[in-house]
Amino acid sequence: MSKLQSGSSEKRFLLHTIKRPRVITVDKNPTYPPALQQLKDETEIPQETSIRQTKYLNNIVEQDHRFIKKITNPMMGFKSFQTADYTLKGIEAIHMIRKEQL
Repeated sequence: MSKLQSGSSEKRFLLHTIKRPRVITVDKNPTYPPALQQLKDETEIPQETSIRQTKYLNNIVEQDHRFIKKITNPMMGFKSFQTADYTLKGIEAIHMIRKEQL
């Protein structure tokens, strides 16, 4: 297994998505365990943090965002980032209301 580069995308992903977790759940991508170990060695995250690789556990989150694709695919796109941000937040809010999460 090759050593990770200091600016690897896996390392940047993990640094952006975590603060001080007890367990990190990721998919079966084989590059995550070395990236996590490198972060532990550099004391970016605690040594006690464990990694849980599972094929389907993250799908719950992914499936929840499937409805956004169903609504936004027929659209012609967004003219600006701000328009996209407002539209997607509105779609997610309506979906949460329908699911009685609010």
